[in-house]
Amino acid sequence: MKILNLLILFLFIAFTKAIAQPVPAAEENIPFLVTFGNKAKTSYGDDDFRQIFYFSIPKDFRKPFYIRIFDPNIGGEHDEIIGDPNTKTKYSVYGGKGCISNRTSRNGAHGNLLANKTFDSKSSYDDKWYTFGPFNPSQGEDAPKYYGNVFKIIAQGTEGNDGNLYRYYLSTSPTKNTPIDGGNAFTFFYTFRLHADANQVSHIYPYVDNEVISIKQTNFDWDSDGSIKLYSVATMAKSLSVSGDDTSASSEYFVKKSEKGTSLDIQFQKRKTNTLDNNNVVFYIRNNYGEAMAFYTVPIGGVPKFKGNTKVTVQRRR
Repeated sequence: MKILNLLILFLFIAFTKAIAQPVPAAEENIPFLVTFGNKAKTSYGDDDFRQIFYFSIPKDFRKPFYIRIFDPNIGGEHDEIIGDPNTKTKYSVYGGKGCISNRTSRNGAHGNLLANKTFDSKSSYDDKWYTFGPFNPSQGEDAPKYYGNVFKIIAQGTEGNDGNLYRYYLSTSPTKNTPIDGGNAFTFFYTFRLHADANQVSHIYPYVDNEVISIKQTNFDWDSDGSIKLYSVATMAKSLSVSGDDTSASSEYFVKKSEKGTSLDIQFQKRKTNTLDNNNVVFYIRNNYGEAMAFYTVPIGGVPKFKGNTKVTVQRRR
């Protein structure tokens, strides 16, 4: 088991080195994260007006680092404005004990508050970057299960009803996006904007450890905008239940032996006709123990490739 865990850790580092810093990552093909103000209708595609992301800093990285936010304000080019912009979003960075180990940390503000700032509709950071930090890696929570020192950032819609669209970047520089080798980001409950282009497919990559027997996916406010399918090393295009407007849908999937220790590829494929321009969706997965599973921005072990079920027969020579 120790050898297997070391192998998984090696693969994790190899595939996240220098490419795991943008959130969402290029492999996900998700244009923006989205968080609405707390007075918004849930039918806009946000069920709790909050988004929590975690950043994992490798144990051997000891230099200061920064968490950068692209377009943190509300209004301007990228956001979804309902009437006049009246929304505020508070971003808070946490570290220390309980940041991720607290059993309820995935739903709230646990750990040590390191920094926070609230943004409104002022244009100072429209289409621009805001930087939190510097942070010392030792300020995070030591979490070997998540490959290093873990920090958490919470985006909370505290006022209004507009949708704030934004992105993160884990950087060694306060003024530009410079990646941390081996760094990564993950979340347990994903709220994001889909592309308007029906030819664009978005991806989420949950990791399946050796203890998982089955998973239950839940999506909220998909607006029946196409299909959600599961791909893996052993499964090709398994259709999952999809939700309509302001509703949830769930379905269960039993994990195959060859899928353990790999990532799954959940694909969001929009319909080709009558597609929606501003479709936001919430997505999460729980395993057979009822635990929320992590979605890494870059999949552990790489994007899964279907290997089929071909059996090789060896003929003996006479």
